[in-house]
Amino acid sequence: MEKNTEEAREGKTNDDSRRRWTMKKTSRLKQLVLDKEILVMPGAFDALSAKIVEQAGFKCTTLGGYPTSAVRLAKPDVSLLTLTEMVEHTRYICDAVDIPVLIDGDTGHGNVTNVIRTVKQFEQAGAAGLFIEDQVFPKRCGHMEGKQVIPTEEMIVKLRAAVDARRDQDFIIMARTDALAVYGIDEAIERGNRYREAGADLIFIEAPPSVEEMRRINREVKAPTSANMVEGGKTPILTAKELEEIGYAVATFPLSTLYAAAWAVRWVMGELSKSGTTKGCFERMTLFNEFNGLVGLQGVRDVESHYYRDLLRKA
Repeated sequence: MEKNTEEAREGKTNDDSRRRWTMKKTSRLKQLVLDKEILVMPGAFDALSAKIVEQAGFKCTTLGGYPTSAVRLAKPDVSLLTLTEMVEHTRYICDAVDIPVLIDGDTGHGNVTNVIRTVKQFEQAGAAGLFIEDQVFPKRCGHMEGKQVIPTEEMIVKLRAAVDARRDQDFIIMARTDALAVYGIDEAIERGNRYREAGADLIFIEAPPSVEEMRRINREVKAPTSANMVEGGKTPILTAKELEEIGYAVATFPLSTLYAAAWAVRWVMGELSKSGTTKGCFERMTLFNEFNGLVGLQGVRDVESHYYRDLLRKA
């Protein structure tokens, strides 16, 4: 009897998994956000890193302006990227993976008319959702000093425009506030609740500097919340389980892949500079055949063989 029960549970899990993967990416992300279990969302910086996130078994990924500025411009996250550049980068990533992608919409790239275009562009690019923030343009990374925020009412208007602009009602709109660093925790929580009332699906209060403030955010914000784990940033780095216990619905690790890649490239280049060879790095590198497997070379060859088989027979 116990074995049958276990098999039934396993069958239900498999059925749930199949249903989830036949959903639209937008619906899948929305369900993951609303699930009781915390959603761990690693960040990607390009299509290859997104593919690695997917192959590692994560259910979704996110793309921020910080890593996109780094890989496309080698510049900091200070509003140098245009909407067009960000949308193009998003499209490549969404095409590369089957998991949902949540996108950084920065300040919406302008006023309400810009916000409307921003939402439409990212939806068309294949994103499953985006977030916009209440910083004054030009914005800066949320863990940098010197941030300024727009009035609450102005952000509420932007959020209403974003909600109205989406064609798919499951397309996630996350509202981010940077008010904590400017006006303190009380203002940040008030904004979080007002942004929820304006239609935001998910609330992101950026850069709380203590666990106690993280707990307070989740006690007082009446909406699903997102935690941002930036290595070396202002917020304490906690495990996904600890963040779940605090009350977060989502835990993003937006820069882990970027920082790891930057460290690895610098290390290998240092070894090559010192010794004139990379032989000593092989154990920490993905080599030729393994890399070809990572990017799906065999699948490409299989497609070629399928379509060219008649020609090959005649040859």
